[in-house]
Amino acid sequence: MSATTPRPRGRGQRSRVASVALHTALITASLISLFPVLFIVLVSLRGRDGWQEPTKFTGFDLSNYTHILGETKFLTWFGNSVVVALGATVVGVLISATAGYAVSRMRFPGQRPLMWTFLVVQMFPMAVLIVPLYTILGQLELLDSHAGLILTYCSVSVPFCAWMLKGYFDSIPAEIDEAGRVDGLTPFGTFWRLILPLARPGLAVTGFYSFITAWGEVAFASQFMSSEDHYTLAVGLQTFVGQQKAEWGLMTAAAVLITVPAGLVFFVAQRHLVAGLTAGGTKG
Repeated sequence: MSATTPRPRGRGQRSRVASVALHTALITASLISLFPVLFIVLVSLRGRDGWQEPTKFTGFDLSNYTHILGETKFLTWFGNSVVVALGATVVGVLISATAGYAVSRMRFPGQRPLMWTFLVVQMFPMAVLIVPLYTILGQLELLDSHAGLILTYCSVSVPFCAWMLKGYFDSIPAEIDEAGRVDGLTPFGTFWRLILPLARPGLAVTGFYSFITAWGEVAFASQFMSSEDHYTLAVGLQTFVGQQKAEWGLMTAAAVLITVPAGLVFFVAQRHLVAGLTAGGTKG
């Protein structure tokens, strides 16, 4: 009896050993990624001093959550963060979309320097920008205000978002603009009624980036907001950690609650994220 010749693997097919190794590596990486999140959730359910025994799997309660929601200004900080994050998202995406569309479709003096300026601005570390932004907001009397913080976050998100949307608008055929002008639309009408609906993936990416940038930012909010009633979540949570005592139970519970809005925004935008990132990253 002749030995059968092993059937050659097709292109892209993996051996059993390679498949097992790949899945083992993916499962290990997933567990490593999930461990910090699960640890924070576990500590948040162990009471005010439960963080001292995080590996104990008994005595779970919601005392940290009830204390945060009922005895601190967490809801005020939460509302401030929602206002600032949504404001920065709407204003930032609007400015970025108009700037990106203008650079993509129009030719005007200073076009290339404008985009290079956006790129150079992204190279400055955040700590360097605090002093000039603080001075500008002080002269405009916008310190300790939601409007000042929204403008600050727009200065951070708009350069990246304008580059992203410019690349996405480049992928939309210019014939659509010509068809809009033939139908009697103004340049803004063409942009608003024809181009923006086609640019939903790009808008989803920039909107998500703008929201996350404003939602979790700490440095600017800590320096520009001075009254507790105007604190955002990132600043308010610092009150749980002091020189004499650290309320890690309250901190972890607040951290869990903070992730909920960010998760919801990601869930809404996630179906557009891959398409938007791909188009914005390959067109220039």
